[in-house]
Amino acid sequence: MAEPVDAWWRRRQWSRGVAVPYAVGQFRADWASYPVLIRQYHPDWNHGVVLTQVPPAAEVLLTWECDVGHVFVATPAEQRSRPGHERRRSVWCPECAVQAQPQRWPVVPSDWPATVPVPQRVVRVAGRQTLPAAPSRGLPTGAVASSRARARRPEPGAPRRPKQPVERTICPKTPRLPSGESFTSVCAPATASAVEAELRAALSERFDFTFDHSAIRLDRPFFDHVEVWPDIILPELRVAIEYDSTGRHGLEHVGPRQETDRRKDRAVRAVGWEVVRIRTGRLQALGPWDLEVSGVSGRTVSRLADTLREIRGALFVDAYAR
Repeated sequence: MAEPVDAWWRRRQWSRGVAVPYAVGQFRADWASYPVLIRQYHPDWNHGVVLTQVPPAAEVLLTWECDVGHVFVATPAEQRSRPGHERRRSVWCPECAVQAQPQRWPVVPSDWPATVPVPQRVVRVAGRQTLPAAPSRGLPTGAVASSRARARRPEPGAPRRPKQPVERTICPKTPRLPSGESFTSVCAPATASAVEAELRAALSERFDFTFDHSAIRLDRPFFDHVEVWPDIILPELRVAIEYDSTGRHGLEHVGPRQETDRRKDRAVRAVGWEVVRIRTGRLQALGPWDLEVSGVSGRTVSRLADTLREIRGALFVDAYAR
């Protein structure tokens, strides 16, 4: 059962027989993949306990503050399960999640007596914090509940219809090429990051590689395509470069989203390519050639060039140097 942080800390002091049961930084690696949680945590609100002193599986109630300013209480497991499920800021705060839900009118029967007030919304519970009921918009004068809305509700005890399996189709626009061939895809999304364009321009100043390819042909489907779209493709070296950051709201490439990145890397390596990920925002490396940097700079490009030499050999890479 979860307990307050001060009681939990005293109990761990007694069970371990030391004044500091967990040293500062002991669980740094477990929390490093959650930069937003690091920003939301305040030691002065949690009995002076630093986040890297809290085990991820500890049943302890911690106080957090979301980016909007809401203060709430949640356990480490509850907070770590939030990242990656949805791409909006409200997933980090139970109060923001409730406020983000659309307001709906209550469904009232058509024969509801006029003298009986319309039922209001009940008090909602989000996480471990009880929030007040939102004001109901009510029904306009003379309005009745939709019969269509009532028809959607199944009768009590009625068997539920089994969900129909979703049929997935593979996009037919991918050209018929051997697995591992790179090409310019019509399905590839446009570059949305200015940092990726900056990194591509910095590489083009140093090397005479082909930078107009946008996809790699796979030997098995990846979601609805048999192709993947790395940020930068170097066909001469058969190396794909990815730029990873936590994004504007800290939801990118963290938590379960990392599994998609790992799956993508395995698919690329299965057709004879290598992957180099440039990880920023305290994101940990996923592969043997990944670079953990604070941002794209001249030093980052130099480290990337050295990594390419380690992967394919300095003699081969320098043959394309300008």
